[in-house]
Amino acid sequence: MSSRLSLRLLGAATAGLLTIGVTGALSGPASAATQVYSENFSTGLGTFTSTGSVSTATGAARLSASLLTDPSLTSAPIALTGYSGISVSYTRTASGLDLGEAFTVAYSVDGGAFTTLESSRTASGAASFQLPSSVDGRSVRLRFSLDASSALETLTVDNVLVQAAGGGPTDPPGGTLPPVTDVTAPGPYPVTIDTTAGPGNDGWLVHPSNAGQNGVNHPVLVWGPGAGSDPAAYEDMLRQWASHGFIVYSEVSSSSGDYMVDALDWIEDQNASPSNPLYQDIDTSEVAFGGHSRGSIGTFDVADEPRLETTIHVAGGSFDGNGPDNLRNPALYIGGDDDFATANMERDYANTDVPVWFNILNGTDHIAATRNGQHIITAWLRWHLADEEFRRTQDFLRSGCTFCGLGATQYKNW
Repeated sequence: MSSRLSLRLLGAATAGLLTIGVTGALSGPASAATQVYSENFSTGLGTFTSTGSVSTATGAARLSASLLTDPSLTSAPIALTGYSGISVSYTRTASGLDLGEAFTVAYSVDGGAFTTLESSRTASGAASFQLPSSVDGRSVRLRFSLDASSALETLTVDNVLVQAAGGGPTDPPGGTLPPVTDVTAPGPYPVTIDTTAGPGNDGWLVHPSNAGQNGVNHPVLVWGPGAGSDPAAYEDMLRQWASHGFIVYSEVSSSSGDYMVDALDWIEDQNASPSNPLYQDIDTSEVAFGGHSRGSIGTFDVADEPRLETTIHVAGGSFDGNGPDNLRNPALYIGGDDDFATANMERDYANTDVPVWFNILNGTDHIAATRNGQHIITAWLRWHLADEEFRRTQDFLRSGCTFCGLGATQYKNW
């Protein structure tokens, strides 16, 4: 696989959806609309969570009624930062509902109460609704629910789509670093490398040469190389991340992650020292630990460090399946389809209770996993450390996401 992974273009979504439902349903958005979020349930519930009897065995989500629990399907928050003119569309089929029973589709803004889009006993086909302008730039959740009493009474939901008529992730970018249009390209910063850095003067500190320009404070990534390697083996990747505005530190790793904590302490000291070139230019509140192979194992070891925002694990599953026990924050897992460590990573994924995103890259062995996944890491860092919230759905948490075509992708707990 090329070290420069090709990104999937986000095409304009299909327009002209059929209008069905209660008063207030509108015709589909114009063909120039931008797709913000989509889910077709082809690989499970995606970012949706469920209560009651909900299945996706047919390639759509099917809610089956019960005397005990009314089934429902609720999406994770969908970030609309920078977007306006929001519309919601989906297909649904209600089957077997009696008089007095109904399905309901509703939305919530910023975690507030749900507002009904439609509620009916009988409906089939596509529906599209224009949301009020008050949702522009905010966060919405969608909920499908069924109030009925028999398992033979069902609601089938598919092709959920959120679109915007205006704005987009770069209008405005909504992040703390200068915006970029392509995470596979170097970022806007020239890079400086100090190869005698760290608590023992044997680590690499890779950072923007003009750190602090325009008042930017730079987030931190502490990176652990694989066993038998050192920071020099990852130089192009360390440069890539620093060029996007991150302060990157790396030294020879160990299965204990204590060296990562010591490195973060050292970085905080540099930020507090008036004689240091990076004085007060480092954002020590936005920190990630990550690593490849043994570096990933060390990251698991100290993943409960309270200063962390996220952890990154590349081709390095824990040996006993207990590595995820230390996780407290969202985690990124990257493996390879030709990597001996992937089985351990799959076990770790099954045991992970925090929000996690996992891609097993096509055509990738153990050694190539970091290089082939470096641009995924760039986007992940820009999301979790630089607050580019649009990447949540654009790059990661939706079917057809930017990186979903690079390998087998799964995610949960969002």
